[in-house]
Amino acid sequence: MSASSAINSSIFILRGFPGLGQYYPWISIPFSAIYAMVLLGNCLVLHVIRTEPSLHQPMFYFLAMLALTDLCMGLSTVHTVLGVLWGLSQEVSLDACIAQTYFVHGLSCTESGVLLAMAFDRFTAICNPLRYTSILTNTRIIHLMVSIVMRSAVSILPVIRLKFFHYCRPHNLSHSFCLHQDLLRLVCSDIRFNSFYALALVICTLLLDAVLILISYVFILQTVLAIASREERLKSLQTCVSHICAVLVFYIPIIGLTMVHRFGKHLSPLVHVLMGNIYILFPPLMNPIIYSVKTEQLRSRMKNWFSSKM
Repeated sequence: MSASSAINSSIFILRGFPGLGQYYPWISIPFSAIYAMVLLGNCLVLHVIRTEPSLHQPMFYFLAMLALTDLCMGLSTVHTVLGVLWGLSQEVSLDACIAQTYFVHGLSCTESGVLLAMAFDRFTAICNPLRYTSILTNTRIIHLMVSIVMRSAVSILPVIRLKFFHYCRPHNLSHSFCLHQDLLRLVCSDIRFNSFYALALVICTLLLDAVLILISYVFILQTVLAIASREERLKSLQTCVSHICAVLVFYIPIIGLTMVHRFGKHLSPLVHVLMGNIYILFPPLMNPIIYSVKTEQLRSRMKNWFSSKM
């Protein structure tokens, strides 16, 4: 596609991994395996929680929502990432690209909200155990989940403005999926609102959620240190290990991708692509593993499920 036709069309080209085109058949193997693990792992977590009455507790309801969010993240990007690697198509329309951008960023916002809700669950269970069941009732959990989804759905709506911009630069996107900042680089219209809103959104959602999670763990640590028994202190902290790991797995790639986009202009394009793929794949891949290994109740139910199928 020539530069002039690329500019005038509404078709965008997903570059994938620059300079590694001849290795795509080999690169597609680990990526296909990762996507399979993302889909199967999160579906298994959802199935076990749904079918085991003993797991119908607030902590596992939030875990189910986390698994559903990770599953949707995988489903929203699998067709473009594997489409590029398998040589099926590198082209994506503007409407499809905006839709993918909406879901990728919206699901990230949702996952941040779920992690904050899980921190509140741990805070209530450890700092106010006698009122745990009266605070986290099924009705309140449903309201909390709906609020998380609505916050994400409404806050990402300005992404739709991308539809009305003039894209005067060659339509080459640096990833194998669509991102808001990636599309803005190709725009010749006034993008000040979108740039400012994106920064404000990160501060008001992801950063605020991270601060509130940190504050909740400060109170949790104060409560745990006040427990006289060493065994009880360790037992209380162990219930938080899986959540702390999930928080790190989510926030570290986001911080890395943000730093690379903001300050990594001199870096190889391959670094940007790798960070983008880590951002969309690492949390959905690791969360089922973390909770299956670190959460005794879920681990034992999964063992029972596997043994019954064999």
